[in-house]
Amino acid sequence: MENAETLIDVSVTCALPDRQTVRYLELQRGATAAIAVRCSGLQVDFPEIDLDSAAIGIFGKIVDRDTVLEQGDRVEIYRPLRADPKESRRKRSAGR
Repeated sequence: MENAETLIDVSVTCALPDRQTVRYLELQRGATAAIAVRCSGLQVDFPEIDLDSAAIGIFGKIVDRDTVLEQGDRVEIYRPLRADPKESRRKRSAGR
């Protein structure tokens, strides 16, 4: 049985326009964001997203996959953008 001081509680979330899933995990202290994504099992729910290369963040800030997690962190898996935001903004401005 693990000592409670060696474990942390984190969540991993992924969303598409039509659905969102959050998984709550208990991981060893020192676990990285990549480990949390892998342990979440979200690759089954979101096969259309390559979780090994998708950008990830913690509470809305993009982080490296080797970022060590802290108690209560929410790891977010980001899907690729369909369009470049700067280019979309230019097109909207040109149409005015």
